[in-house]
Amino acid sequence: MRMFFAPEETEEYEAACSLLIRRMSQWARERGESVDPFFVETALDYRHRGTRDGRLGLWEPRHIEEYLLDWLPRTVTVLPGEEPADAPGTLAALLRYLDAMGLSDPRGASSADNLAAIETLAPRYAPAMADRGRWGMAKFWAVTAAEQGIDVQDPAALESFVELAQQGEAPYDQDVLDEVLRNHLTRGPAEVTRAEPQLPVLLPTEKELRARAEMSRALRWLRGIADWAGHEGRMLTAKGNLRMADARTLVAELGTGDVVDTVRSSTQLPRLGLAVEWAKKARLVRVAKGRLYAVAKAQPLLRDPLALWRHAFETFPELRVPLLGTRSGRHVGSLLFDSFEDAVPDVLSTLYSLPHAMPWPRLRDSLHLRYRAEHELTGRYAWQTELGHADRDLRTALDVLEDLGAIKRHDGMADPVFLDIPLEESVLPPAGLPPELAELFGAVAGGHGDSEDAAERSKVQRAELTDGPVELIRLTALGHDSVRRRLLAEGRDAPRVGELAHASAAGLLGVIAEHYDPDAARTELAAWVAARESPAEALQKLTDAVRATPFRTRAEAMLDALVDAYPDGEALLRGLRGDPLLAPTALSVLVRREVLGAEDLNEPESLVMVAESLLQLLETAGPEGLLEVLGGRELSAHKALEAALASDHPDQAGLADLRTVAEQARRRPAAHLGRSHQRRRPGASGRGRGGRRRH
Repeated sequence: MRMFFAPEETEEYEAACSLLIRRMSQWARERGESVDPFFVETALDYRHRGTRDGRLGLWEPRHIEEYLLDWLPRTVTVLPGEEPADAPGTLAALLRYLDAMGLSDPRGASSADNLAAIETLAPRYAPAMADRGRWGMAKFWAVTAAEQGIDVQDPAALESFVELAQQGEAPYDQDVLDEVLRNHLTRGPAEVTRAEPQLPVLLPTEKELRARAEMSRALRWLRGIADWAGHEGRMLTAKGNLRMADARTLVAELGTGDVVDTVRSSTQLPRLGLAVEWAKKARLVRVAKGRLYAVAKAQPLLRDPLALWRHAFETFPELRVPLLGTRSGRHVGSLLFDSFEDAVPDVLSTLYSLPHAMPWPRLRDSLHLRYRAEHELTGRYAWQTELGHADRDLRTALDVLEDLGAIKRHDGMADPVFLDIPLEESVLPPAGLPPELAELFGAVAGGHGDSEDAAERSKVQRAELTDGPVELIRLTALGHDSVRRRLLAEGRDAPRVGELAHASAAGLLGVIAEHYDPDAARTELAAWVAARESPAEALQKLTDAVRATPFRTRAEAMLDALVDAYPDGEALLRGLRGDPLLAPTALSVLVRREVLGAEDLNEPESLVMVAESLLQLLETAGPEGLLEVLGGRELSAHKALEAALASDHPDQAGLADLRTVAEQARRRPAAHLGRSHQRRRPGASGRGRGGRRRH
């Protein structure tokens, strides 16, 4: 049971949803609880399709609020005369189930905090569902049609009504429709574009980060300007600039590096001018009645170097004009000027989690591709001129980011992974690297098309990277920390090695199995073990977590991750071959790793392996998918299922599911086995019980 699926993994996701809904419904019945499978499905769909990270097991109060008060009112139609079902109650049951099954992501909020959020938000759910301004477009037309007696279950009838309404021949509330349109434009579509997950990063402690922030050159500028301005304020010129005498003093005291001997105005001191504007953007100083004052409320921030550093980093993208000037200012504007607030965060995200320092030519050319996609320029000279200006401004931005301490630059040879060389000769990019970053490596980005221009650019860039040392750029620890904070604020997945030290064993193994590369997994597991009383106790908790996992594919993924990350993992794996509960999982991993062959298994183990294979296939493909696969094998579906059911496999719930599939196979003519079937999970047609529909 995976809890994360790529957007294109439609069948895998739907099979997992079907299994989760079925198992959860059974779990709830055993406890005398009532849950609505339709709303279990919508909750999973919200996390899969409506959020940028797509992690089904990670919930926080912000997700709960958005799901109950935005996603459901926009996407689920309740027809006239019906009451909205208890979605908050079903969501609470789902979160309790995920927690009980070890499926919750430990990086989310605690179960207590999430359940408290549901209880707080529940009274607002029904009014939100009834608030027409929150509806989506499809829901608006469906309810409007139903209120006028149209059978909205008939697509043709509904479409005909909408056409009549748009032609002015059927009544509808134009004010409500206008509000729905405005909300759609401001909030965007219910389904969002998935952001690629990032590789885990290793960061220093807060204490170490604070010490590094204290050494920032740019932080010294910002504090110095606030201290100089003070509560009494400093007089400015009639145009609101620093007086030249004051500017000379500040350049000397702050060490901005500006040349003061040949200038007549403080506006000709770019570094000092930038520092003053930065202090304004950060609300450390303000201008009032011709004087520059320190902001009293900023004093606690000025005393905390790490908080101040993070604040300065967050405001840096707002410095386009003071950093680059205006198009009518001191130099010609560039393509970077037009996209500065978006491009700078993208550059920093590109550097994030790269295992090697980024060569300047790669970073520069990644921006060139962006410019070419966003702008229409004709002629080689026009492009060369514009790109030259953009490169100049990018270097200016990098200079200041280095002064802040967000990046570090040095000269050296580019790592071979960045070279644009034939795939069979290249060093492959690190496993698990997000595609948006992998494209920067030569093994993936071997030219940007078949055009002669692309081939020539590739040839020139390779020569630039191999002829000698180039400028190499990487994020510092402070840079990594703040980029990660921004990614998390955007709802993206950005793991930090060490953040799972206090997670449950099931939570730890689930996360490293789905989201960690091997090196980070080993470091994370070592930190987790070190936080326990003893290695023996830690290992017991880890293996117990795998034993308790009721989903076969998840148990194997967890054990696989444990074996990879634990010292002498293969010996651990061999020792689990005779474990009453873990034997099927251990055997499956041993066979898949080719430590054991089919000839090494005795007859009971062979039967258990048949059962384990079918149970895993049932989880990933669903009942119809399982029968489809079995129908194409020499061993008939009936015999395979009979062998599995006769085994000593310990998963009784899974065997019960297989028994149901076996009954389906017996009722189905042999000629029909193996045919392709349209597989849908409950509610996948968009229609729930009681006329509810998803749009």
